[in-house]
Amino acid sequence: MTTHFISAEIDLQETPTELEKAIEAELKKQGEPLRWAITSVDSEQQKAVVEAVVTKVES
Repeated sequence: MTTHFISAEIDLQETPTELEKAIEAELKKQGEPLRWAITSVDSEQQKAVVEAVVTKVES
């Protein structure tokens, strides 16, 4: 198992609950999220930048 630091760009959602689900779904594509944070928001582009630490099982 290894840990990785990743950044992802997420489209802003209608509600905070939907945004959280979208973030978690995107992060799960990269591994199992340990922690994450929204580090910036571009209101013009309607995007949020998320930085996260994820674990991956190496096969």
